[in-house]
Amino acid sequence: MKKFLPIIIIAIVIIGFYSWGKNFNNTAVNLKETATKTWANVESSYQRRNDLIGNLVKTVQGAADFEKGTLTAVIEARAKATSINIDPTNITPEQLAKFNEVQGGLSGALKSLLVTVERYPELKANQNFLELQSQLEGTENRINVSRDRFNEAVEPYNKHIKIFPNSLLAGLLNFDDMSYFNSEAGSEKAPDVEFDFK
Repeated sequence: MKKFLPIIIIAIVIIGFYSWGKNFNNTAVNLKETATKTWANVESSYQRRNDLIGNLVKTVQGAADFEKGTLTAVIEARAKATSINIDPTNITPEQLAKFNEVQGGLSGALKSLLVTVERYPELKANQNFLELQSQLEGTENRINVSRDRFNEAVEPYNKHIKIFPNSLLAGLLNFDDMSYFNSEAGSEKAPDVEFDFK
């Protein structure tokens, strides 16, 4: 019996390491897939906004003798925003920063559009425009909620692969941490709101 004791101990250690490795890997995969799916929801919310903006631009064009510069800025910002794609399985801080930058440009152009619209009473009374404006406001809220949920999904994954001894296996199995969605630079400052009644 004594001669089999080392073999039994080695077998127990191997089974223990296998079980730990399997549990680590399966949990990491599940958490990463959850975060990846949540990122897809973020992109879906942005896509909804892009689709609504197309309808908003058409409504504005049809209902007002509108300033071309503002409308062009919205159209160009929308085109830039839809040109950025991120691989959800390999999100880097640089990709998120670029994505955030173009989405911020679209948000800024959209705000300019909505402020300029204030000069057109017939447009403000247009039911289609009011509905689109309401939809856009709701979409902005969805985008914010989606980004928050993405960060909430990334946190357990990053914790799982960074805690010791899991960090040892994460390096061996090539599990890299995921980046959080951060706000645009300067967004912590309150915007200046000015009304020009001249």
